[in-house]
Amino acid sequence: MDYMIRATAGNDSVRVFAVTTKDIVEKAREIHNTSPVATAALGRLLTAAAMMGPMMKGDKDLLTLIINGDGPIGAITVTADSKGNVKGFVNEPNVLIHAKPNGKLDVSGAIGNGKLTVIRDLGLKEPYLGTVDLVSGEIAEDITYYFTASEQVPSSVGLGVLLDRENFVKQAGGFILQLMPDTPDEVITVLEKNLSKIKSVTELLENGKTPEDIAKILLEGFDDFHILQKTPVQFKCNCSRDRMAQALISLGEKEIRDIIKDGKPAELKCQFCQSAYEFSIDDMQKMLKAASE
Repeated sequence: MDYMIRATAGNDSVRVFAVTTKDIVEKAREIHNTSPVATAALGRLLTAAAMMGPMMKGDKDLLTLIINGDGPIGAITVTADSKGNVKGFVNEPNVLIHAKPNGKLDVSGAIGNGKLTVIRDLGLKEPYLGTVDLVSGEIAEDITYYFTASEQVPSSVGLGVLLDRENFVKQAGGFILQLMPDTPDEVITVLEKNLSKIKSVTELLENGKTPEDIAKILLEGFDDFHILQKTPVQFKCNCSRDRMAQALISLGEKEIRDIIKDGKPAELKCQFCQSAYEFSIDDMQKMLKAASE
C-alpha cells in the first residue's frame, strides 16, 4: 500500500516528506498505456504531488502541477488534494526516445525546455500560481528549484520510478526535505552529509527501505527525529457524469446544437482516468432547455 510520512527534527527547523508510490504509478501506466519514458515522467510528477498535496491544510484545497516542455512528450498535468488522492495524464503517452548512454530513461530529453507551473486552489478568490523555468527536465531538480525560487523554502527533492523488464512499475517513491526559516548552520551541515549518502530513491526502495527509513537516513544524527503524520496515498479520480455534463454545457449553445444536428450521442472522456460518459440527443436537448429557462 502506498503511503506518505511527514517527519521533523532539529527543533522543528527541518521537515521531511517521504513516500512510496508504486501502486499509484502502475495504475497511471495501466490507465494511459504509457511508454517507459512517459511512465517515468508522469510517475515522478505524481510522486511529487503525493507529497505536496498533504502540505495543504483545507479539506477542499487542490494542487495542480503542470510541466509544459518543448520535447516530444508534450505537457504533463497532475492534481492532488490534501487527503492523499492524486491523478494525472501526459499529452503524448506513447512517446519513444532513446535511453541515455548509461541505459537510464531520458526523461529530460522527453520533456525538453519549458516551464513548471504550480497552482494551489485554497478556496480564496484567486488561486495561488507560481511558474518557474525548467532547470533540467529531470522533475526532482525542477521541483527543488520551484520551492527555492518561488516559495523561498530551501529544499532538496528526490524522485524515482523503476520499471522491470516487462515495463511494469517495480518501484516508485520520493522525498522532499525542507529547511524552515533561520535553520542553524550546524543543522544544514548534517543534512548535507546525510543527503550525500542517497544516490537513488529507487535503489533504497529496492533494498527494502520504507518511507520511514528514508526519513531516518535524511535526518540521521538528530535526537529529536519524530514522525508526525502517516497518510495513505492513491490514484483516485473524482470525475462524474455531472462534472462531464457541466463540461459539455461549457462548450456553448451553438456547439451543442451542432452536435445534436449530427444526430449522434456525445461521448466525453476524462483525461485523468479515461472514464467515458455518453450523452444522448435527449440529454443535450434537456441541457439547452434548462439553459434557456
